[in-house]
Amino acid sequence: MDTREWLRRLVAFDTTSRNSNLGMIEAIRDALAAQGVASELTYAPEGGKANLFATLPAHDGAVQGGIILSGHTDVVPVDGQAWNSDPFSLTEKDGRLYGRGTADMKGYIAVALALVPEFLSLKRAKPLHLAFSYDEEIGCLGAPVMLEALKRRGLRAEGCVVGEPTGMRVVVAHKGMNLYRCRVHGKAAHSSLTPRGCNAIEYAARLICRVRDLADEFRTHGPYDDCFDVPFTTMGTNLISGGIAVNTIPDACEFSYEFRNLPGMSPDDIQGRIEAYIHEDLLPRMRRDHDAARIEIEAMPAAVPSLEASERDAITRLARALTGDRGTAKVSYGTEGGQFQNAGIPAVICGPGHIEQAHRADEFIETAQLDACEAFLRRLAGALAD
Repeated sequence: MDTREWLRRLVAFDTTSRNSNLGMIEAIRDALAAQGVASELTYAPEGGKANLFATLPAHDGAVQGGIILSGHTDVVPVDGQAWNSDPFSLTEKDGRLYGRGTADMKGYIAVALALVPEFLSLKRAKPLHLAFSYDEEIGCLGAPVMLEALKRRGLRAEGCVVGEPTGMRVVVAHKGMNLYRCRVHGKAAHSSLTPRGCNAIEYAARLICRVRDLADEFRTHGPYDDCFDVPFTTMGTNLISGGIAVNTIPDACEFSYEFRNLPGMSPDDIQGRIEAYIHEDLLPRMRRDHDAARIEIEAMPAAVPSLEASERDAITRLARALTGDRGTAKVSYGTEGGQFQNAGIPAVICGPGHIEQAHRADEFIETAQLDACEAFLRRLAGALAD
């Protein structure tokens, strides 16, 4: 199958993160097996989802080293979006291919799969690996499972190209993403008897304001990296719930906050400032109202480490040589690149399509972007040949 047919097939799988991706993964596994390529599937702890890792060995059978082509199989929901076509049926119009995941990032996966026959025909001195993950969209949950399996097998790679949509530019860094859930526990009372209660919403508000104060501090004083579209670490509270009635002092309030740290900034240090405020200031105040008051902080599993590729890394130099891109591009959204880097596999981000088209109604990828990706991956495979 060519790239377009592969993309048509992949888009037809509704791999919204709440659903299983096994239909898509097994279809890829079977297509690779028909070409003599074996795949390893690693499953989510709760089942129903899997990563796929496959190696196209070097001409001498070597499987160590080489380059990983990495993509995620899940997509974001289409709920509430006004699409002009079926989001799970590829639609072509005016040089664009519409469908959920076309840009983010089934287009890249389709190109890689379409080129497998060509990759296999090359007399490559080094292997190529395909790494397709689950649940990237809800916190890069699948990649660590796959990377742990590679570690157990002792498989090493020299570099990774994560094919998120960058317009085929070489992206060398992204921010980290850190998500926390906070539960504030006070004491309920009738609202006419405020001294007898401990208002969880009001104390939660104080903590939310502290999060905002830190965000303002980073915005005003940095540190900065002007290569990012938002050149400083950001913080924000995006979900909150609490209270049961307008005449009842709430005994509980729950909210979630996140921060996206620049590479080089320690997430633990940032979170430490939040927790210092809780223990040194907020809890003592609360316990003057109610001695059993407490605050619980839970780090969510959706933490994504930042990426900062070195210009000295072979994969960075190779990607720049193959694309001709010498600019310094960094992005605020997260990818699995930081997880590969933390596992000892240098990574860059480079893929077809544009992030502006992702997650929206009528998501699309330009056919010219797929053509550019094909040319890039052909050159990459050729660079591994004798």
